[in-house]
Formats: sequence, C-alpha cells, structure tokens
Amino acid sequence: MAKSKISPQIALNIIDHIRLNNLRPDDHLGEKLLADLFRVSRGPVNAALKVLEQMDVVRSEPNRGFFVRKGAEELQGFQLPPTEEESDDIYFTIAEDRLSGRLPDRVSESELIRLYNLPRGRLLKILSRIAEDRWIERLPGHGWEFLPTLTSPEAYAEGYRFRAVIEPAALREPTCRLDPVAIRSARTQQMALLNGDLLRLSRTQLFKINSEFHEMLVGFSGNQFFLDAVKRVNRVRRLMEYRVTLNRGRLPQQTREHIAILDRLECGDTDGAAEFLEMHIRQAWRVKSDATGSGVNAPLEENSQKVRTSASTAEQSSPNEAAGTSQSMGHEAEVGAE
Repeated sequence: MAKSKISPQIALNIIDHIRLNNLRPDDHLGEKLLADLFRVSRGPVNAALKVLEQMDVVRSEPNRGFFVRKGAEELQGFQLPPTEEESDDIYFTIAEDRLSGRLPDRVSESELIRLYNLPRGRLLKILSRIAEDRWIERLPGHGWEFLPTLTSPEAYAEGYRFRAVIEPAALREPTCRLDPVAIRSARTQQMALLNGDLLRLSRTQLFKINSEFHEMLVGFSGNQFFLDAVKRVNRVRRLMEYRVTLNRGRLPQQTREHIAILDRLECGDTDGAAEFLEMHIRQAWRVKSDATGSGVNAPLEENSQKVRTSASTAEQSSPNEAAGTSQSMGHEAEVGAE
C-alpha cells in the first residue's frame, strides 16, 4: 500500500529533476543518486522509474539502469495521469451527487467539466467507467443520461424484499444443480476477504464480489429468469450500496454468513441454505435501513438472532487467522453490506 502512494510522488520528483537539470535523451538516471536526493530507499525510486518507463519518459537497459527518453524540453507541461485512487474519488463524488439529486437525469460534458473542474479526457475516462457499470449512457453529441437506479430509500427497501423472496426460491427450484467447483472457489474468495481483502479492496470491487456471490447462488437454479431478475436488481442498487459500504465494520459478519451458506450447500442441505439466505438478506436490510432511512415493515428480530447464531457457528469452524481481520475491523455491527 505504501508503495502505491509514494511512487506517483517520486515519479513527479524525477520529472522535476529532469527539467531542473535540463537533462537530455540518453542521459543516465542513477537510482542511488535519486534515492539520496529524495531521501527515500531505492525501492520507491525503482518503482517510480518503472512507471515512467511505461509512459515512455525513461527507458531501461539490462545491467545499466535507466536513461532519459524524453528530455527536459519535451517534458515541459507534462502531467502524470490520475491515480486509480483519485479517479475513485471523482467516481464516488458523481455517484453521491446523483443520489442526492444534485445531478439531473441528463447532463452535458461541458456541465460536468465545469462542475468537477476536470480536463475533458479525464472526464471521458470516468464516464466510460460509469457506463461500464451501467448507470449512465452516452447520448448523441456530447450529452449523457443517467439510467434508472434505486435512488430512494423506499425503492432500496423494495429491492431487498424482492431479493429475500427470489434468491431463496431459486435454491428451492426443482432444476437446482449445485456446482462444487464454483462453491469451492467462492469459499476461497470469501476467506481471502476475511484475511485482509476487506481492508484492501475498493468499494466497487467489494460490490462486484458480493453481487457475483449471490448471482452464483441464483444461477444454481438453472432458471434464467431468476438470474436475469437478480442481475437487474444488483445493477440498479449499485449506487446505494456504494454509499452504505463506506462503513466496512459490517463486512466481516457478512462474509462469515456467506461461508455459513456455503457450508450448508456443501453438505447438500439446499433447504437449510435457502432458509439461512433469506434471513441473511432480511437482516442485512434491517441494518441498512438505519443508514438509508428505508425503514422496516416486517418483524425481523427472530430471524436476526438465528443469523447471528448460525454465523457464529460458522466462524468457529473457519481458520483461526480469519479472526484477526474481523477484530481489527470491529464487531460493532451485526451484518455486512448485501
């Protein structure tokens, strides 16, 4: 993590070094000299030089090190592209503005450039990413239209009630066929989350993993209509989930409950898995209703207690190293973002 944050700054320092010293193409860039100059170890300098090599600012030769490719004159006005973290900040700012009603259904590129103070090229990259996530699409010309999403607490609650019905029903379908390979792969992924990925991955990555887990369960039904319906709900609930998963304290419990579902499936207990899945979704909705104001219109306390008890049993059967991450993230919440 430290390297990913320091390398862009070191890369900027190297570019400034080339400019200030009026270096020319083929001039040598000594790693030790640069490390001493910037008061860092050679590791970050080497990482930054590799980044600049990918951008054709420098080049490397085996056993000889790095050399200037673009001289001081060519680097005047040169800027590094934004980091993934910086792009995420803009991405989630747009998402929050859309959820809060500050952005209308249709916007022009010039409006967004002015609003977020972005160069057109950088804005288009972010808009393309949003389009890939299917909550905006390009209009003819330079306009964009936001696609329907769950932006109200009421609609968000309706999505959870729908999932609490449809997902367990999928596991009870007569055509349901479990995939042992997919289940083992899902278990490996969920354990990786408990062992540190919950802290390392971005909100978009966590949402993707969570959605794919539930779509896998529904996919076992063999009924394409079930799967298409759940995929659509996952698509339109994306923005609300980004807002809710700002607090990652709930995520370890969510992950342990996923593992408890997999335990039942691996034992061939699809009915037990379906029952636990329904309680799992309804409990997640109960917790999130406090964050979104969506309210709860069904009694959930009995189900919630069953979820906590079953998940606690699953945790005891999981490897011990998973507990460390859970403790570091806190136990104050009962269930994670679903």
